[in-house]
Amino acid sequence: MRILRVWPIVATLLAGACAVGPDYQRPEVPVPPAYQELPGWAPAQPDAAGPKGDWWTGFHDPLLDELEPQVSISNQTVREDYANYQQALAEVRVARSALFPTLGVAGNGSRQRASNGTLVSSAGRSFANTGTVTNSASLEGNISWAPDLWGQVRRTIEQNTANAQASEATLANATLSAQIALATAVINLRMTDANIGLLEETVRADEHNLSVVADQDRAGTVPPSDLIAARTLLENARASLIALGVARAQNAHAIAILVGRNPEELTIPRSTAEPELPDVPVGLPSALLQRRPDIATAEREMAAANAAIGIAVSAWYPTISLSAVSGFAQSPVAGLFHVANYVWSLGATASETLLDAGARSGAVAAARAGYDASVAHYRGTVLNAFANVENDLAALRILALQAEALDAAVCDAERGTQIALDEYRAGTVDFTTVATAQTTELNTRQSALNVRQQRLLDAASLIGDLGGGWSEAALQDPRKASR
Repeated sequence: MRILRVWPIVATLLAGACAVGPDYQRPEVPVPPAYQELPGWAPAQPDAAGPKGDWWTGFHDPLLDELEPQVSISNQTVREDYANYQQALAEVRVARSALFPTLGVAGNGSRQRASNGTLVSSAGRSFANTGTVTNSASLEGNISWAPDLWGQVRRTIEQNTANAQASEATLANATLSAQIALATAVINLRMTDANIGLLEETVRADEHNLSVVADQDRAGTVPPSDLIAARTLLENARASLIALGVARAQNAHAIAILVGRNPEELTIPRSTAEPELPDVPVGLPSALLQRRPDIATAEREMAAANAAIGIAVSAWYPTISLSAVSGFAQSPVAGLFHVANYVWSLGATASETLLDAGARSGAVAAARAGYDASVAHYRGTVLNAFANVENDLAALRILALQAEALDAAVCDAERGTQIALDEYRAGTVDFTTVATAQTTELNTRQSALNVRQQRLLDAASLIGDLGGGWSEAALQDPRKASR
């Protein structure tokens, strides 16, 4: 058909098409050769047994092993980001559709009656003519297309693809953040249970001491103040034990919310086992550029902003569109599809804005400024990532030294309490000495427990700041995945 003659023109247009605007190149960022706190840490190897995927298994906690896989399915923040990602994928498909012609079909039919006026007979009488009835119909196919001569559509696809990948990285970051938050809540819960156990042990010891002092008070061998001091010590320990119930309930509720459940749906029994401190291989700072999903999000947003410049620049060029119609039209309907009733038409339109009072130049300037802002955001995200890891490494190094000192202090405090009790029984000191020694021991043991808790929390934070088991290679290309 003659309409096919348009396609050589189309091929010529495509051959000369180009994409205006700058092509994207990832900006350089200063990357240190190694972390300042790296000495003493194991460098990551390709087959290292570090955090990969199920990184939480390094804590050897059955509750973490049970609940962490549920985060990516049931956490509501993760589900929201997943829906946003699916929306971004759909927008890529919408943008891709503009590369191809739009095909349509239209048909119509009508039945029309036309009167021929009044007729007069030979006898002089007149009567109305009934007229004629005609049927008409048409069936046409149409095609329209705006060739992407200046790359506006391709830049839009590039922008939407980068946005979709940024949304995918945001989903990964939300998942990792929720998983780290769950690990934090579980660690806090476990260490609260350990603190409860410590205070229960303290209460039992204080109850025993009170009974000893009460016996001596009844015998009249100690002043009444000793009994009051022993009772006060016990009551304070009981009050502290009760107060821990609030922290435990809050941690349990936080765990339920993170796995998408109502607080009353999840019951977590007490456990005397504490999570283990995982061995986290750190690697080099440059690895963060591929391992942290928040960095990938910032980098993809930067690519989208770069594509926006090309979209703005393309507005300076004329818009060209092609159209064609081919089909059949006939009145009457009979023989509609006969070759003699074949009709066709070809058309082309072009438009160009001659004066816009600075709208296009302003749009280009805005797009370039948006790109500059995204570059600054990307570089800031990278710097913050380095700082996060350095902070975690410094905290873990310093806390390890503090833990050693506190372990020695706990041993001395326990020995001091025993000596004070022996001296009290021998009558060489009053109960104030015992109460002071017991309080010192409790505070020291709680400090050691708090340091163990903080080391576990910093280890979880380090895993999150290293990107967990995520890698930039996990980003999909929506242009290949879309249908």
